[in-house]
Amino acid sequence: MGVRVKVPATSANMGSGYDSIGIALDLYNVITLEESDHIDITDLNGQKIPTNDTNLIYQCAKKVYDICGKSLSGLKITEDCAIPQTRGLGSSSACTVAGILGANALLGDPLSQENMIDLAASIEGHPDNSTPAILGGFCVALLEYGKVWSVRVPMNGTVDFITFIPDFELSTEKARAALPKQVAHHDAVFNLARAALLAGSLVTGKLENVGVAVGDCLHQPYRFGLIPDGAEVVHAAKCMGALGAFISGAGPSIIAVVDSADKTYLSRAQMYCQQHFPHWKPIRLTCDEVGATVERFE
Repeated sequence: MGVRVKVPATSANMGSGYDSIGIALDLYNVITLEESDHIDITDLNGQKIPTNDTNLIYQCAKKVYDICGKSLSGLKITEDCAIPQTRGLGSSSACTVAGILGANALLGDPLSQENMIDLAASIEGHPDNSTPAILGGFCVALLEYGKVWSVRVPMNGTVDFITFIPDFELSTEKARAALPKQVAHHDAVFNLARAALLAGSLVTGKLENVGVAVGDCLHQPYRFGLIPDGAEVVHAAKCMGALGAFISGAGPSIIAVVDSADKTYLSRAQMYCQQHFPHWKPIRLTCDEVGATVERFE
């Protein structure tokens, strides 16, 4: 018996909601796991991935086996990953979630969804990617004493997420290292107000607030220096008519929130990038409302 886990991409932070706000997007990693007497890990798309016990999916699966007091001789893991690695779209979180949910299914579901949400966030160190990856939708979450406190917020109003993906990577470790150890009190207040406004605006459909609500003093100003043309792409995205734009996760991808009724935004963005930012490729994504799914097979 094996399991197939489908996990959506996620965009964390969304500007003002540093380490606390995230949304699931309709771009997916599909991972199959089968028990084996050895480790056998392959990637269907030719990406370079660890094929031994350092593989993140395997490590997270083994964590579940250890928690449940079960021995694990090995796993056969097949990765079919559409989420680009180290682009700020939750690729590592998707692997974490796939390992946890897949192992739990192989063991007969000993862990509850709440247990798995807590475990994923504890492994990741923050819940803003892993929680929407499991639950789907737009989520506000925090991790305290190993437990995730979260709410899946229903969005009012239809928006698309035009995602500008560059042809270069930015590791989360490098992006986090760029942040200051302390921030000014007024910067903290700046973000608190906007994160609350963002959640409230998406719930009520007051989408005209998004441009202000994604404003940020805590992480984006320090990360733009690591993203060539990143600030310029955000500015261009807004000039083309986006409701707001921000660094996705730790970067380097940029997301523009766009009214779904604007059917030509993507083509305009594609033409503009071809002319001015050839290293960036815009794609249209929408909110994934389902979250991670698990399918068993013989």
